[in-house]
Amino acid sequence: MDIELPDEAATAALGAALARALLAIDAAVLAQGFTVHLDGDLGAGKTTLVRGLLRELGVSGAVKSPSYTLLEPYKLSRLNLYHFDFYRFKNSQEFADVGFSEYFGPGAVCVAEWPGKAGEFLPGADLRIALRALNTGRHAAVEANTEIGTACRTRLESFLREAAAGA
Repeated sequence: MDIELPDEAATAALGAALARALLAIDAAVLAQGFTVHLDGDLGAGKTTLVRGLLRELGVSGAVKSPSYTLLEPYKLSRLNLYHFDFYRFKNSQEFADVGFSEYFGPGAVCVAEWPGKAGEFLPGADLRIALRALNTGRHAAVEANTEIGTACRTRLESFLREAAAGA
């Protein structure tokens, strides 16, 4: 699924739609967990997308990039959301050394920026979103890699169509 995002608000709206899609499949997420890999260069909108997702899930405080802390955890009613940023990893072994694998599992939504830097240690993505900055706006490519990822993408497409029809 390819999506044109004309501005920062549209990128945040994609995150909000993703939040609604995750809530629609929350029973499956509670049972097995959900992993999102966010790819894109610096400034492509990865943290903006996560901010939109968290705002839709009710987080009203500051939503910052975990560039320096590597992880920002959020407790959201029945789910836990873990926002990772592996940009500063020197090698993928750091993922294993820090013990991040314990966060991935039932009841957890794990969103990972710069997933390639965690290499083979990072669990596979249920959903992969590749963001690319353009001269005007951004482009997002959304790819589902698992059954639960496909269910999420289907809901995401539906919510985006509804939003476009209402605009």
